[in-house]
Amino acid sequence: MIKPKALTSLSIFFPCYNEAENVGSMIDQAVKTAEAYGVDYEVIVIDDGSRDNSADIVRSKAVNNPRVKLVSHERNLGYGAALRTGFKNVSKDLIFLTDGDNQFQLSDIEKLFAKIDSCDAVVGYRIDRQDQAHRRVKGFLWTALSRLLFGLKVRDVDCAFKLFRRKCVEGLELKSDHLLIHAEILARLKKRGAKVEEIGVTHYPRTAGKATATRWGSMVRSAGELLSLYWQIR
Repeated sequence: MIKPKALTSLSIFFPCYNEAENVGSMIDQAVKTAEAYGVDYEVIVIDDGSRDNSADIVRSKAVNNPRVKLVSHERNLGYGAALRTGFKNVSKDLIFLTDGDNQFQLSDIEKLFAKIDSCDAVVGYRIDRQDQAHRRVKGFLWTALSRLLFGLKVRDVDCAFKLFRRKCVEGLELKSDHLLIHAEILARLKKRGAKVEEIGVTHYPRTAGKATATRWGSMVRSAGELLSLYWQIR
């Protein structure tokens, strides 16, 4: 087990929208992973206006473990808005974000820990991405465009397996409500001069629930946001 010097405390957070079939096991994974390292930790779930009983499942987990916390949006505000809320509510020295769809094994955080002592952030890239072909194509094109506009040197912009030192994201003025959020995080960190490293992580098929963030409506909104961000960063 790799325990970096930077790992003095750990926040794990992830967004949740109608993930009742996944959120309980995601919390269990997060708690098990954090406790294995024996540090102060918190697990924060951002419920983005779910219409199922996702929030109730989180509340039931929090009853037995006060380190598990629920932050709720009254209505669905979007994936980016959920991540922005997550960043506003974390309190530990290292911040790990992922998705609530069970397509990663959280124990793979060890791969990110192996690099964090030498940089400000470590971002994963999905090895053999286990999504439908149209989502892989969209992801490839989106990463290519983000790399071109912002000079990002990462292979998988939207991979939701990222670890940050708290000091490198404090005061980061994130604005995206939708899919642009990952590109915005990386572009603003680059402008700030943060050192970012990457490493491959295994990606698994979704076995429950339904992906909603990559619907065409969200993609169109995100494209508009991308152009706006380009002019801001430029």
